Parts: sequence; C-alpha cells; structure tokens
Amino acid sequence: MLRLQRELKRHRVWISQAGWQMARRPEYVCGVIAVICTLFTLRLALSRAKDVVKMAPPPVRFFSPNSPVVDLYMGQLDQVEKYCHISEVYVILFYAPWCGESISVRGEIDQVAMKLRDQVLFIAVNCWWHQGKCRKQMNLFYYPVIHLYQRRFGPIEYKGPLTAAYIHHFIRRVMSPLQYIATHSILLDFLSHYEPGVLGYFEFNASPQPPGYLTLYISALHALKGDHHGTIRFGVITSKQVAKKLSVTSPGTIYMHRHFISSIIFPHEVLNFTAVNVYSWAFENRETFLHWLRPHGSKSLLLNNELKKGPALLLFFPFSPLAEKQPLMEEITEVALKYHNCNNSEAVQRVLQYMKETEQAGQPSPHEVETFLHTRKSCCNTIMLPQWNHVSQTCNICELCINQTLGIQPNVVRIPQCSFTEMDVALDSFYLREETFFHLQSSTVECSNLLRYYNPFNHYTVCCRTFNSPLQSEQISALNSSELFFSGEHRNGVISQGFPHIEDRVSALPHLHHSITGLNCNTNKTLNFYLLDSNLHWRFATRLGANESARVQEFATIIDLWDEVHYVLDQKQILDKSSIESIIKNYSRTYSPLNRHLIAGTKSQAQEKYLIAEVTTQTFDSIVLDAEKNVLLLYYTQWCGFCTVLNHVLIQVARLFHANDGMVIARINAAKNDLPWEYMVDRFPTVLFFPSNRKDLSVKYPEDLPFTVPNLVRFILLHSPQLVHQDPFQSCNPDCIQKAAALQKDRINQLENELKRLRAEMQALHQAEKQLALQLSATRQEEHQLKLRNQALEARNEKLKHHNEKLQDLYSQRNAELAETAVKLGEITAVSEKLLKENILLKAYMASIEEELEGKTFTSSTPHPVEEESRLTSHSENNAEAESFSNRETHIL
Repeated sequence: MLRLQRELKRHRVWISQAGWQMARRPEYVCGVIAVICTLFTLRLALSRAKDVVKMAPPPVRFFSPNSPVVDLYMGQLDQVEKYCHISEVYVILFYAPWCGESISVRGEIDQVAMKLRDQVLFIAVNCWWHQGKCRKQMNLFYYPVIHLYQRRFGPIEYKGPLTAAYIHHFIRRVMSPLQYIATHSILLDFLSHYEPGVLGYFEFNASPQPPGYLTLYISALHALKGDHHGTIRFGVITSKQVAKKLSVTSPGTIYMHRHFISSIIFPHEVLNFTAVNVYSWAFENRETFLHWLRPHGSKSLLLNNELKKGPALLLFFPFSPLAEKQPLMEEITEVALKYHNCNNSEAVQRVLQYMKETEQAGQPSPHEVETFLHTRKSCCNTIMLPQWNHVSQTCNICELCINQTLGIQPNVVRIPQCSFTEMDVALDSFYLREETFFHLQSSTVECSNLLRYYNPFNHYTVCCRTFNSPLQSEQISALNSSELFFSGEHRNGVISQGFPHIEDRVSALPHLHHSITGLNCNTNKTLNFYLLDSNLHWRFATRLGANESARVQEFATIIDLWDEVHYVLDQKQILDKSSIESIIKNYSRTYSPLNRHLIAGTKSQAQEKYLIAEVTTQTFDSIVLDAEKNVLLLYYTQWCGFCTVLNHVLIQVARLFHANDGMVIARINAAKNDLPWEYMVDRFPTVLFFPSNRKDLSVKYPEDLPFTVPNLVRFILLHSPQLVHQDPFQSCNPDCIQKAAALQKDRINQLENELKRLRAEMQALHQAEKQLALQLSATRQEEHQLKLRNQALEARNEKLKHHNEKLQDLYSQRNAELAETAVKLGEITAVSEKLLKENILLKAYMASIEEELEGKTFTSSTPHPVEEESRLTSHSENNAEAESFSNRETHIL
C-alpha cells in the first residue's frame, strides 16, 4: 500500500508539473492533442485492417518459343509421359525461374538442343510453381536438376559442369554407352586412353543381340548413373581376330584392361551376370593414374582433401570434351604411363609404342628440319655463360638469334644475311640481361624473347641449355647449333631429348638421367596426378601462383602439404611432355634444384617518401639483407589487432632515426608475403633486428619487455654499436662537416620537438592524474557513506529480526488460545442445540396442553387448579435453570 501511494503521489506531481508547463506553453497542449489523435487513428485503422496477401503472378515461359526445348512452365509433370514416346533419349531439366544457375544453364541447354534436336528430346519443367504437380511430387532441394533417360532406363542425373560442351559430351555417352571395336588400331586407341576400359566380346553373326550384350549395355548406363565423370569406358569387340590380341576366345567374356597390373575377366562362376554386378566389379577393380578434379565453387574442400593424400602434381590446361584429338592430354597420359610403369609392362610398352607412332605421323620430315636449321644458322650466335659455382663445373650455352618472332620455335629468317652491326646490337641487348641466364639449370631448352634496344617492335630469341661437363670455347665453336640445341627428337616443334642435368651425376638413380620410366616406385616422393580444366577452374591456378593475365591458361605445380613445399613450373615454358618430365625429375631428386614458390604481395611505390618501408617477397633481399644497413623489421598481419597498436611506437622510432642513412625501419605483411623458412616467424607481432654486415646474427625483440619508444631505442642501440661509436667527423671535408652539422641541427630540432611533445603529454597526464585523484576521493567518500548505510541497515535488520521473533511467539500464543476457544465454542454449540430441541419440545407440549385445556373447558365446568399450577411451576423452574446455565457460559466467554 505504501509503495502504491508513493507511485500515485509521484504521478500526481508529474501531471501537475506537465499541466503547469502546458499552461505556460499552450503550443504543447496542441502538440499532445495531435499526437493522441494520431495514435488513436492508427490504432483504429490497424484494428480494422485485414491480412492482405498478394497472389503470386502466373509463371511465364522460361525458354523462348523458337527454342527446341519443350517448356512446361506450369509444372505439368504429368505431360512428360506424353512426350517420352517421341524419342528414345530425352533430357528433363527441372528449374526454378529465380535460380541464378538455372538462368545461366538455360543458354547452355539451348545450344545443345539446337545441335541434337533430331536425336534427343529436351524437356524443361518449372518445379517452383506452387500449383504445379512437379513442386508437389518431386521435392527437390536444389536447382537445376538434369535427368537423362535412355529407352526407359533412368533417371541418370547429370552432376558435371553446367557448360554446353560437357553436357553435350555426357548426352553423347548416354546415347552411345558402348564403343564398337572392329580393328586392331581401334583397339589400341581404346587401350591407350587414360580412363580404365571394360571390353566385352560377342559374336553378332547369329543374332543382332547375342546373350550378355544387353547386360553389358545396361551396365555401361549404370556406370554413367553412378559416376557422372564417366571414368570407366565400355566397349564391344566384334571381331574374333581382335579378341585374340587380348587372349579372349569365348564369346560373352567380359575383359577389364589394366596397364600396370594384370588384367582380369569377369568371374561368371562367382558372381551372377547382371548389369549391377558387372558395374560394381568394374568399379571396384578399376585402375586410375590420372584424376580429374572438378570442384563445385571456390569454397569447395575437394582440392584440400586430395592434397592431404600426398604430394600432388596439378596440371591446369584448357580441355574440350568434344574435341576428337587432345594432343596435350595424350602427352600427359604418356608421361603418367611412364611414371607409373615400374615393372616395364609389355602392355604399357605396346601402348606407348602406338602413341609414339601416332605422334610421329604428323611430324615434319628430316629434310624439312635440316633446311630449317640451315636457314636459321646464319643469323644466330652461340654464347657460353659459366656458372658462378666453379665446383659444379657447369655452364649454360645460349644461342642468340635475331629477327625472330615470339615463341620457342622461331620463324625462318627473311633477310639474305646478318650484318655484324646488327649482331653486335643483339649481343648488347643480351648482356644487359645476362644475369637472368646465369642461374638457369635445365636439361631442356629454355627459350626467352628480348625486345630490341632501338626497335620495340622486333625481338631477339635466346635459347639456353645447361651442360654438366666443362666445355671450352674451342669445343663450343666446333659444335654447330643443331648439335647443341637440336640433338634430340623434334615433336611438335619442341625439343624433347636433352642433355643430363647437373644433379644427375651425383644422383643415386642412374636411370633417371634420360627417362622417368618407373620413377613412381624408385623414389619416396611419389606424385599423384590431378587434372583441372582451366576454362572452369583458373581461379584455383591463380591462387597457386599462375599469372592472371596469361594468354594461354596452362599451368603446372607440385604441392606437398606434409613437407610444406610448393613448386611452380616456369610459366615462360610451354606445358608439354618435356616440361612436365623435367619438373617431375627435378622434384624426385634427393637434392631438388627446384625453388620453392613464394606468395608475394603487391610492391608499393615511392618507398623513399615513407618513414617505414613496406617489405614484400621481391624486395626482402634488397631492403632487409642490405649489408650496409641496420634493419628493424616488424612482422604483422591484417587480422592481428595488437599489431595496429604498435604502429605509433614504430612511427616515433622511425622519426628519431630518419636522419640516419644507415638505419631502416620496415615492416612486412606475413600473411600476403612468403619468405624462406629461416626468416619466418610463428607469432604476431614480432620484431627482428638485422645488424649491418652481420645479417646471420639477427636478434628478436624480447617478448617480456614492454613495447615502448625508449625500450625499442635501447634495443636498437644495444645491438648496433656502430650507431653509438660512429664518429661522423672522421675523415670529413668542410662540406661534409656542414652537412653533418645540419644533420645534427635537424636531430636536435627533432629531439626538442619530441621533448616538447613529451612535456605536453606529461602535463596532460598530470591533469588526468589530478582528476583521477578527485574522482578517487569522491569514490572513497561514497564508499564510506555506503558502509555507514550498510551498518544502519544491519542494525535495523537485527531489530526487525527480534520483533519478528516476538510476533511469532505472540502468534503461537494467540493460536493456542484460539484453539481452546474453538473447543469451548463447540461445547456451547452442542448445549445450545440440546436446549433448542428441549425448547421445541416444550412449545409442542404447551401447545398440546392448551388444546386439552380448551377441550376440557367444554367438558368440565371446574378445572383442577392444583395440578395445573404444579405443572406450570415445574416448567418455570426448568426455564430458570436453562437461563442460569446460558448466563454462566456467556460469562465464561
């Protein structure tokens, strides 16, 4: 009650104050009335409003009317059955009109439908329209969904890349799941493919569908249904002579070809000859040495999961699934066959021989090659570049040619002869960039193009190769260009056979000098081959070190997560058989000559304008490892919150040492710039000091020492004594002394400004200290008051406790008295009820007596007064006793 009264009193005061303010300002009254009216109107409108749901607009055609795709945009799933009888192969696209991937795949499906409109029926169904049967029956969780049916077999869901070429290729595989092999050349072409193959031998003389043929046909469709990549190929041998090449004689035999281990035949005695068993048997026993990776999206974990299995060779190149010939794919297959051919399998040798013959079929004749060498010899000059490491006894021999076009294979010279002046200019341009070719170590020809010094529209071509034997200049002049650079076989204009590398002569594996055959089993650096289509996944290649602006999207890299190494093939080289073999052999050596690829950030411009130099991977050697300068380097990352706190300290130290040319303050973003392992750190922020002339004695800033300006300056001076003991006036002329004096004045001015700033900061700190002291005293007073209040409350609490105990005692006493009173009241109630009953009986008796008396008055003239009087006397005595008893009880109460 007291609390309620207080609240009412408070509201009254507030209302009176508000009324007083309104009386002073009448406009407040108008504003309050307007607000109340607005709120009342809104509430009335909302209370009368009903839930209004706008109906969805009816769907429209997803494909154009001129498209060969049958568009069931109302979701009429029941009409699909009507169209299924038109074609043996039909494709159903379930789409949602709002889905971005459905919109993008619409054009791809349209392109494929235009090409296959006479052979395949294309149907598109809107599975998003809520009134359609497709939405009610299919229960799809993603869009688009592509289903293929072949003679009522299906659905075969396509989950590959949503491009026209891949969809077209998959539909072709569904249309013709079996490849018919009638000749020996077709058989060799089938066996030379990188995908595992299953062959069935059937005789079609007696029946167009011999026993077991339909089972193999359906098993091929099951393979496409279970694996949309189509990693298993199925074929049918129709010739008895071709079957004998595989030692297959009985019709109905199912043969699975494997390159490196023995091929097998389907066990009819153990397994039932059914389509599912054939597919399961082939899938479990397949042999794969090349793996296609097709990650779904840039955040897919597929690449990460595969890299965890071991060292991986990733090859990115443009792949066209509809092309009849894939020269680069054939070269990669040849390299993989050689690499995994540990037992010198005869089957692999036959396949390699067939691939070699096929490759040589399109090569130019030896006469054309000799003519080309003769025409280009007159405009080339041979140069020897010895290596700086004289122990290795190696040298790079380069051939400099003029008037050549871009590319590794130069064109024929169009001028009759080369002048001495032009060759001299070419040599000048070459020697300006000769440092690039000093560190080259390659067993194959490495070619590069140089711009002409006076004409930016022409180029010079330089082709170099490493020799591991110390050739003299006389021996080099005795060799012609064909012996130096064209001693190997020419394939597609690229030299494949080369001189042995420097590391080959110390290798424990002498057979690695010229070939990679069986290298998979002869080294502990086993590689897994992975292929990726650069047309689809080039963003992964750029993250791994590929050039984003490359004209040809070809890239090769080796990644080993366990050893934390990452090697990248030089992107100036063409991705072919020789370059892939070269990087595999260099990686497999005990002491690999490959350089670890380092991720580098963008190089900042105008470094001299900044107090703190921003270091990247490219500039680390020139800035940090400069022997003439002391370098203080801060390692930071963009996600490190404490690193940004240290920037103001680093800037102040940089201002102090700005006038000293021998001191550099720098920082590096370790998250975007990789460094050699000896220069990396494991926590951020980290400060390292690299003293001049002693870079190997780098010192780490103590972690337990506060990161302040005085501590950092002491740390620098402690580990660079030349900054303290250096005499700036030693061996110095007057101009030097003036410059030194000017520098000293600048330093003094900087120190004075810094001292003023520090004094201002000290004054600000003193004022802040005074304010804190005042606040602290006020806080202490409040604390003392709170303690007094707490003591008072505790004393009051004790009194209340005593009062509560007394009240409880009184309550128990009153409770006992009430119990006794209740018992007595019960007794009184019983007595009163008895008296009431007696009173009622007396009244009844008196009434009966009166009636008798009245009756007797008529019968007898004289009554008996004595008896009546005695009766009345006894009745009055009884009433007196009852009244006295009741009075006594009332007195007790």
